[in-house]
Amino acid sequence: MTQAQPWMLGAVAYAPKVVTIWEGFKAYFAERGFAFDYLLYSNYETQVEAQFKGDIAFAWNSPLAWVRAERMARARGQEVQALAMRDSDIDLASVLVVRSGSPVQALADLRGKTIGFGAIDSPQATLIPLDHLRYQADLVAGRDYTARRFDVLGGKHGDHIGGERDAALALMNGEIDAAWMIAGNHRAFAHEGTLPAGGSRIVATTGLFDHCNMTVSPGVPAEVARRFGEILLAMDWNDPAVRPLLELEGLKAWQPGRSTGYALLERAVSDEHFYDDQGHITEPAYRY
Repeated sequence: MTQAQPWMLGAVAYAPKVVTIWEGFKAYFAERGFAFDYLLYSNYETQVEAQFKGDIAFAWNSPLAWVRAERMARARGQEVQALAMRDSDIDLASVLVVRSGSPVQALADLRGKTIGFGAIDSPQATLIPLDHLRYQADLVAGRDYTARRFDVLGGKHGDHIGGERDAALALMNGEIDAAWMIAGNHRAFAHEGTLPAGGSRIVATTGLFDHCNMTVSPGVPAEVARRFGEILLAMDWNDPAVRPLLELEGLKAWQPGRSTGYALLERAVSDEHFYDDQGHITEPAYRY
């Protein structure tokens, strides 16, 4: 990648706060002698493609975007790097929730039932849950149960809670028999009353997986990536100028990136034919 400063960072505009976050990060980095600017994308697919056009040096990627970027890089004989992650991105799980009075006690009881999922491109509320049902109970959507998706903001890869909240509401209204959601949203829905106290229970929990990462695009000089990561990981929760930015981005500390926490999603993407091995989009119902 041949690019003059400032180095460009890509982020997806899933909520208005995204502008506040990256304006703050931009100023923080500038004070430390690293000039970067950012481009906002309406969806992760365009953002990942921009990484291979040389438009952006860094991308704040969803887990699904990472999977696509890694496949595209491998197919081209290139490399992408998971440079950093939030502490809140590591070792997460999704849960399957039913109403407290439901006869469903185990996954096998879901045969013939209607299960609610999040958006079509949500790793935590659709793809990994589909994988869990397939491998843990030999349950396949359309064959063994009816899958009802709650599609919200296609292309955002579930970086919102709209679809999961809609599924939770439908569960409590008796429209579906069970609903998938990431464990953090399950706690949030209980706190806000979407899932009334004592009104629901967890039947199953997926294996652990990782969420977003700061992805370095192919061709970025190693020293540039190193310095960017160094500044990022040095952001201190106890710094009053930094803490509001970290709170908005949902973390207390940055951690070194890793790619080992995406195995479940990798398998789900292949089994559900979402992307092929070269990173082409192969899910015909996907709109973004």
